[in-house]
Amino acid sequence: MTGFLELARQRRSVRSFDDNMPEKAILDQLKEFAETITNPYGVKVRFVFLDAKEHKLSSPVLTGEKIYVSAIVGKESHAEEGYGYSFEKLLMKAQELGLGNVWIGGTMPREKFEKASGLAENEVMPCVSPLGAPAKRMSVKETLMRKGVKADTRMSFEELFFEGDFSKPLTERFAKENGLYDDLEAVRIAPSAVNKQPWRIVIDGKKAHFYEKHDKGFLTPDYDLQKIDLGIALYHFESQMLSEMRAPKLSVEDPGINTPDGVDYVATYTF
Repeated sequence: MTGFLELARQRRSVRSFDDNMPEKAILDQLKEFAETITNPYGVKVRFVFLDAKEHKLSSPVLTGEKIYVSAIVGKESHAEEGYGYSFEKLLMKAQELGLGNVWIGGTMPREKFEKASGLAENEVMPCVSPLGAPAKRMSVKETLMRKGVKADTRMSFEELFFEGDFSKPLTERFAKENGLYDDLEAVRIAPSAVNKQPWRIVIDGKKAHFYEKHDKGFLTPDYDLQKIDLGIALYHFESQMLSEMRAPKLSVEDPGINTPDGVDYVATYTF
């Protein structure tokens, strides 16, 4: 069985597409998969596949896209974490099927996408993604955008992960010696809004405590985009562990570890 980490390493955010509609058989397979997606919070996320031409949809950061998928969630407890987990699960399946994709959270005509998606009164649609075969060459604007957010770089283990509490950075060596390197690397390379990588993890024995490091500009009246990023991180960690035949269990029980300013507890995986 191919480890989740290998698939995650192959993936990149795609903003330049080949101007062709994906094959119907592949889209049908992805749509069927979408109906099976769940998350540890039991939050219902529904997916709507949208023909760009039919609904006159576009994004200024994309070229050549023919179809989008939007993800919609109700306003409820843990909606952001469940949303990030579930949508990332769909997009990783799209990657596995050969469909390029990218999280789009702001650079779109939101009202048009919400109307096309049939958004209900008590629902939100934080993000969408195009789907399709990547173009042979990136557009100029995609190249510039990737440079702007330093898309090909990530923070180090010592900046993101900690041992016991936030006073002791966790090294790659420690991760390797304790059988956690691939699991933490899967989180480290995960996508996030403008590549801010807001996740922080404290490893405490057989527990991984996940925290959100807040940055300005990501909180809306209806949802926290960076908490959605934490949902993505949770999915990556769990998926890599499952690919190693481990059985991580999610809980929400703040361990009471002292946190730096602007850092809040989110969830814990026991493994």
